Amino acid sequence: MITLLQPPQVRDTEVFTRLPDRFRRTGVRSSWADANRGGQPTDSFLEGPVFDGAGNLYVTDIPFGRIFRIDSQGEWSQVAEWDGEPNGAKFLNDRELLVTDYRNGLMAVDVATGAVRPFLDRRNSERFKGVNDLVFDSIGNLYFTDQGQTGLHDPTGRLYRLRPDGQLDLLLANVPSPNGVALSPDERVLFLAVTRGNQVWRVPLLEDGSVSKVSAFFTSYGPSGPDGLAVDQAGRLIVANPGLGYAWVLNHRAEPECVLRSCAGSSLTNVAFGGPDRRTLYCTESVTGSVLRATLDTPGGPIHRSRR
Repeated sequence: MITLLQPPQVRDTEVFTRLPDRFRRTGVRSSWADANRGGQPTDSFLEGPVFDGAGNLYVTDIPFGRIFRIDSQGEWSQVAEWDGEPNGAKFLNDRELLVTDYRNGLMAVDVATGAVRPFLDRRNSERFKGVNDLVFDSIGNLYFTDQGQTGLHDPTGRLYRLRPDGQLDLLLANVPSPNGVALSPDERVLFLAVTRGNQVWRVPLLEDGSVSKVSAFFTSYGPSGPDGLAVDQAGRLIVANPGLGYAWVLNHRAEPECVLRSCAGSSLTNVAFGGPDRRTLYCTESVTGSVLRATLDTPGGPIHRSRR
């Protein structure tokens, strides 16, 4: 008997909060927007949502090198600003965010003082192409992507693992635009967003530290492919898709169980679970400078930090 795939449930998000006008850099040109937005006026571009233990949400602003804190009521404050292009973020410890900075490599940001320090700016004295997103596992391994301007024309994007002892492993070097990363609940598989290939790759993590039989887990469509990723406690993969303004909720067979649609703009770039029970999915919508949200039936997976 053949079981046919059921159409996914389609739901709209709601606006939780928007970047206040006092923080918008209206009319200010940036080199990032020139390269990545075709020179379009860009007063902000939000990414990297991550929660602290007190329920505050932190987001990055790529073109203007800023980190913002958003409290549970949706009120914004600026945490830090530097000459960089911050994207993904995860907490390194209780006080510092580890941020992938396209210009500068991995940077640590003190969320209490706003101080910024280099964490890993080069590999064997060579600069990265342009780091993008990151995730920790339960023993402190850090997986991060080095995207740069790669794509189908130049499939040389990289996936790295930084071990707690400082050893840096190059796991993949043939990716056309590696972006978001997430781990399966058992940490035996890493999911990798491949934006310009319009796919999510499945990367088995072997016991000897290598990878093998990397495959395409999910294929999307449209002008821009998968971006930020998250996993819930049931092992479902949530995929932000900015070209469509969707967040796909995929089961273990990559079948969409639910599609969350942006209610404000189509550039839904990244996702993070939050709220008291961690069942609320928060999404950055970058073009309008909004944070959207929707409640799901399963909490987000565990959040790990460095053990350095």
